[in-house]
Amino acid sequence: MCFGFNGEEALRRSLAERGSSRRQMLRGAAVGAGAVGLGTLGGTAVAAPALQAGRHGHGHDGGHGGRQVPTDRISIQLYTLRAALGGTPGFDTVLTRLSQYGYTRVELAGYYGRTAVQLRAFLKGLGISATSSHDGISATPAELQTKLQNAATLRQTYINVPYLNSNSLSDWQKWADQMNNEARQAKRYGLKYGYHNHAHEFTIDLGGGLTPWEVLTDRLDPRLVHLEADLYWVYTGGVQTGQSDPDQFVIDTLRAAPQKVLQFHVKDRDEATGDMSDLGTGVVDFARIFRRHRVDEYIVENDTPDVSPLTSAAVGRCYLDHLTF
Repeated sequence: MCFGFNGEEALRRSLAERGSSRRQMLRGAAVGAGAVGLGTLGGTAVAAPALQAGRHGHGHDGGHGGRQVPTDRISIQLYTLRAALGGTPGFDTVLTRLSQYGYTRVELAGYYGRTAVQLRAFLKGLGISATSSHDGISATPAELQTKLQNAATLRQTYINVPYLNSNSLSDWQKWADQMNNEARQAKRYGLKYGYHNHAHEFTIDLGGGLTPWEVLTDRLDPRLVHLEADLYWVYTGGVQTGQSDPDQFVIDTLRAAPQKVLQFHVKDRDEATGDMSDLGTGVVDFARIFRRHRVDEYIVENDTPDVSPLTSAAVGRCYLDHLTF
């Protein structure tokens, strides 16, 4: 799920319509999982000695190169922290912790009771920038202008549509055309406009085997719209479509898209359950993917944190800080 949208349910529905089962959903998961240990000291993340970022185990080819993710390009999607942001310990404390963990960027999933001006001032005091956000397609021109003005006020670089779902070809065509129009207007505000995928874009059959992913990548104007690739969901799309090497499916899928892939949602997949997992504990070979496709922003995300939202955030930051590829 991303920002309240249920990607798992959309995937289940699309697979049911294709006659697939839960067993097929988990088919093809890669073998091997590593372990990440993390403690906290004074609110600051501390890596356990057992951390082996980029070396998940058999079948993974991480750690062969000498490159690392630039620290100033690591972000986190705040939906990961939703359980803590609205309750205990609360928004201010959680964002303070993120700054202590080394995060200087966040991707917004709502404003948490603040105006764009108030939120920008608060984040600036912590040394954090809201560089990106998830915002749905606008229902009216007025909503679009408000959305773009707020993003400009926050001095964002990116604004992304987080979720679309339909079994209708005409819906996907209409949405692509609307995104092209919104992206054209976003450009006037200095914003880069993108689309964030789930797995059902690869599994819905719109007729004759045509998928929403094919419609979007064919119809979205690559001069205006970029892709924010959620690596867990692309990998899962590979699993669901029977790919023997889901990591290679991710690489090939992103290479083939006419649109630029400017952002990654860096999200891992549990080997046994197929669910999301904290970074470095699952089967997605991020080092292999990163070697073949570099982006402008690497966004930590886990919709279902393994221990707690803040632990997941700290593990994610620690993992990307130590990953070599």
